[in-house]
Amino acid sequence: MKLVSWNVNGLRACVRKGFLEYFSHINADIFSVQEIKLHAGQLDLDLDAYESYWNYADKKGYSGTAVFTKKTPLSVQYGLNEENNHSEGRIITLEFAEFFLVNIYSPNAQRDLARLEKRLQWEEDLFSHIHMLDSRKPVILCGDLNVAHQHIDIRNAKANEGNSGFTIQERTKLTRLLESGFVDTLRYFHPETEGLYTWWSYMKTVRERNIGWRIDYFIVSERLTSKLQAAHIDAKIMGSDHCPIGLDINL
Repeated sequence: MKLVSWNVNGLRACVRKGFLEYFSHINADIFSVQEIKLHAGQLDLDLDAYESYWNYADKKGYSGTAVFTKKTPLSVQYGLNEENNHSEGRIITLEFAEFFLVNIYSPNAQRDLARLEKRLQWEEDLFSHIHMLDSRKPVILCGDLNVAHQHIDIRNAKANEGNSGFTIQERTKLTRLLESGFVDTLRYFHPETEGLYTWWSYMKTVRERNIGWRIDYFIVSERLTSKLQAAHIDAKIMGSDHCPIGLDINL
């Protein structure tokens, strides 16, 4: 099974920049996207053989997630729970016979860390959600987590310590998740490879010089590790300030 995840930073804009060509070429079984920045009826996508599931943000032109799947899910959940449904459209959970797929777009703590408290609450809610699912069947979590986990995951680590996306609080939350029975699939296959980034600033020549961050992930329940086949980053694919990431798994 081939899974792909991509923060498209505006799906309509990404479609104009080659999204459909990449989508057709990669031929994923499940393709998850984040930061779609649209509402129902604003984009007509002709994706043969795929079912589409959308979680739009209430605010126009902001956030949102979607999943395109060849395999019909047993159930679909939008948001985390009844009390904390997240009006920003940041999460979709699809249940399949063998696993849960959770597609997320984690909130950014913002440059001045004004949303850090909200971000940390999101992490608590997500942790509970993932473990509730994992108690029933294995979980595949994908998306833009908006955090570079270790120094190897960011080009200028020392200069960015304490900045949004590289605070000790955010990084510790991801460490806790991984230590509670989950695996960062890219590091499972490439534990010490440097320069594996998924996001780059739009500033001139930054992407060309690979001055980036790895903030997009496929994370799976530990009991799926024997089924992992490959994890990769398609860093040469343009169309967004993020690049697509992929996971091949034998399910």
